[in-house]
Amino acid sequence: KGRDFHIRILLPMDFQLKNARIECSWHLKKLLLGYRHILKQRLHSCPDLVSFLVELKTILEIALKNTQDLHIPRPPEYYSCLVRDLEILGWNKVAYVDTGLTTIKLKAEDSCGRQHLVTLKLNAKYPTEPPDCLVDFPVQFAVSWMPQNSLIDIYNQFLVALESLKEFWDTMDEIDGKTWVLEPENPTRGATTRRIAIGNNVSVNIEVDPRHPKMLPECYFLGADHVVNPLRIKLNNNMHLWDPEISLLQNFKDLLEIDFPPRAVLEKSDFAKDCGICYAYRLDGAAPDQVCDDPRCGQPFHQACLYEWLQALPSSRQSFNVIFGECPYCNK
Repeated sequence: KGRDFHIRILLPMDFQLKNARIECSWHLKKLLLGYRHILKQRLHSCPDLVSFLVELKTILEIALKNTQDLHIPRPPEYYSCLVRDLEILGWNKVAYVDTGLTTIKLKAEDSCGRQHLVTLKLNAKYPTEPPDCLVDFPVQFAVSWMPQNSLIDIYNQFLVALESLKEFWDTMDEIDGKTWVLEPENPTRGATTRRIAIGNNVSVNIEVDPRHPKMLPECYFLGADHVVNPLRIKLNNNMHLWDPEISLLQNFKDLLEIDFPPRAVLEKSDFAKDCGICYAYRLDGAAPDQVCDDPRCGQPFHQACLYEWLQALPSSRQSFNVIFGECPYCNK
């Protein structure tokens, strides 16, 4: 990282490395504060001083990477240039600035009134080098930059990128607003997948292409075979009817000849049942996705719960990575 640190290692009389003491400046001590147990461990297990110093260097590099407030002092021109750029851009577009003037968040609204943020992390060589740009996008946001560019150029590129993704977000907003999305629970703007409820313990998982959001997405059905198979057949038979001129949601309704459970009429509990093993709906963020195939049972389970349950039963058998066994509820 281009920084110098002075360190003193005091070895005991027997020259045993595990009993050595390390002395350093308060600056380095502060940096290594959260890594003390690792340092002790390395002292105990390193065969000699040279290999310990190599390990120490690695730990220090990680510590420097993870420390936010440690930055190389910046020249006065950096601050004057940055403040000038912010004034040209307009302070009304700034959502956040940190105290060191190294991280800036800019806000923008797309043509549909959706709010978006771009986080800029500036290094000491700004504006010669571009800032790192962090956005909540489903695609990569690559900034084209010349040394004479300023924040307004990034902002304009951000606005262009927002408009290029407008159709994708329109599609996702329609899905989120008109259907029951089981997963993800709180989707980010960058999330391209949705698991949509179709009925009781039946859902479809779709992966929308952000560049072509109105094309037929990758999808698979989750649920009991006797419910899911007719849906698969319908999708395969009607695939040629997919119309990129109408919305993705309307296409699915037409092809599958169904209506998705509306948010206005039904509660989530009407079609989202808890796992029959752990009695919870969410397990590490996942909803139950395995359903008993018997029409009279149809009990849902988390895959992890069901796998653990079947592994523990002497009557279950396993073939490669597939496990076969009885339903914990109806023994089918």
